[in-house]
Amino acid sequence: MSMKVQLAALLVGDYDRAIKFFVDVLGFDLVEDSPALTQDGRPKRWVVVRPPGADTGLLLARADGEAQSPLVGCQTGGRVAFFLWVDDFDSVYGRLERSGVQFVGPPRSAPYGRVAVFLDCEGNKWDLLG
Repeated sequence: MSMKVQLAALLVGDYDRAIKFFVDVLGFDLVEDSPALTQDGRPKRWVVVRPPGADTGLLLARADGEAQSPLVGCQTGGRVAFFLWVDDFDSVYGRLERSGVQFVGPPRSAPYGRVAVFLDCEGNKWDLLG
């Protein structure tokens, strides 16, 4: 039996702002951006981004309603929940820094490699790892 995580949903406030960040800034591929409908028939979009060559992607899900809207940028309670591994840490770190990505602190060395925590367009914490 084969299993894999195909997508993880990430709440966003605005599809286009999120696409710009993940595609134009981080360098992810825009895999899909299709019209869709909510459970009760309202329009939404099905937006999937994925790092080049990766199997797992992110479903950029626009927050819908009073319960979801306050969770944009904090759906993991302020913890680092996303881990982006790159093979050339210094190059990617420099490119992201020049692009205006907000880093929580300077890069540091850890037993598993170099790491720097950054915020995505909604304020979620990510580890940049290399």
